[in-house]
Amino acid sequence: MKRLCTICARSGSKGVMNKNLRQLAGKPLLAYSILQAKISKLFQTIAVSSDSAEILNIANAWGADYLIQRPPHLATDHAPKIPVIQHVLHTVETSFQQHFDVIVDLDVTSPLRYASDIKDVVSLLETKQVSNVITGTPARRSPYFNLVEVNHEGIVQLSKPLPKPVFCRQDAPKSYDLNASIYAWQREALLKHPTIFNQDTRLYIMPEERSIDIDSELDFQFVEFLMDKRREKRNEDLL
Repeated sequence: MKRLCTICARSGSKGVMNKNLRQLAGKPLLAYSILQAKISKLFQTIAVSSDSAEILNIANAWGADYLIQRPPHLATDHAPKIPVIQHVLHTVETSFQQHFDVIVDLDVTSPLRYASDIKDVVSLLETKQVSNVITGTPARRSPYFNLVEVNHEGIVQLSKPLPKPVFCRQDAPKSYDLNASIYAWQREALLKHPTIFNQDTRLYIMPEERSIDIDSELDFQFVEFLMDKRREKRNEDLL
């Protein structure tokens, strides 16, 4: 079983300036995903894709196996991520003249995952033989109970009302926030059905404290606080 880890790190950021390069608890944000992939010992190749030479230099310094200069059309603000991952796969397979069976993408902006989370996601993908696995955490708001929308007339209503109303959150169907941490595919599923939602997609549930996706300065501060707490435990899996 050959496994490829992809890490996609575009330059620039609207929410947090140059966040992929920014120091987080003594390391560049990018370094955490590379180190977690290496600690998991799952991958034949860890490939980093970026439109930034500086990011690629940092990736090389922290142990990435393969560096890919991302084409401009895949590095815009509106470029979807799955074509970038496909580009990484094609580039690495062409270079190594071999196919990978499993592709796992680690999002740079979700550094609180454990290496053991990556192992568990891959185990779920391979033991269940499903197309793909995505990660999430129990949602703070429920579309059946306290998540609302405002219609074109300015009227507030539940996002997803049920035929029989529920009066406490515990009685509502379980809902999850996608935490943008780990995405895993079987090779053919990624190439033939480039989506995160397939008929057999599975969800790996992570706790909230490992599910913060850095999209703002406040997110960065929360993650930095949690990272500092981890360092006190001196556990390799926690980095």
